[in-house]
Amino acid sequence: MSDQPPASNAVLSGKTVVLGVSGSIAAYKSADLVSELRRAGAEVFVVMTEAASHFITSLTLGTLSRNPVTTSMWEEEEGWEPGHVELADRADMLLVAPATANQIGNFANGCAPDVLSSIYLATEGKVMMVPAMNGKMYHHPTTQANLAKLGELGVQVIEPVEGELACGYEGSGKMASVATILKKTIDSLTPAI
Repeated sequence: MSDQPPASNAVLSGKTVVLGVSGSIAAYKSADLVSELRRAGAEVFVVMTEAASHFITSLTLGTLSRNPVTTSMWEEEEGWEPGHVELADRADMLLVAPATANQIGNFANGCAPDVLSSIYLATEGKVMMVPAMNGKMYHHPTTQANLAKLGELGVQVIEPVEGELACGYEGSGKMASVATILKKTIDSLTPAI
């Protein structure tokens, strides 16, 4: 990664993406996603669940995003405005990649046990979810009902792809590629020409 400013083709220049990372083995892909979003010109702020920190460090994502990483509501001590509300206000898009079944359930049912789901509830910008989980979990009627509910609320979902899953199974549930996520984010945040 270069220290050069974004190229003139920085299609996301002036856009703020809050990247939510939840606890899936696919969290390692979030490092590449942060780099690609920045390369496209976006300002990126990462929010991690506690479970995500078992798969990738906040140091890695903070270094790549060049912004502090939010991991807890209980560490918000700068200024008077709650940091999670400020992030929600700044977001042109809340992009959750990977989105676990647990996080999808929290979002769909208005539960806010962590800072990421609190930001979701306070976000008025666009929201995009990128599920990643075992195929049986993904196809479970509860997960599908939660995704349908989110779709009705205007949340965009990038469907998982088929492939070898971390659990050893083959099937759907694998997080979409960084290239696909980047393209859909750009398409969503930039007007059609």
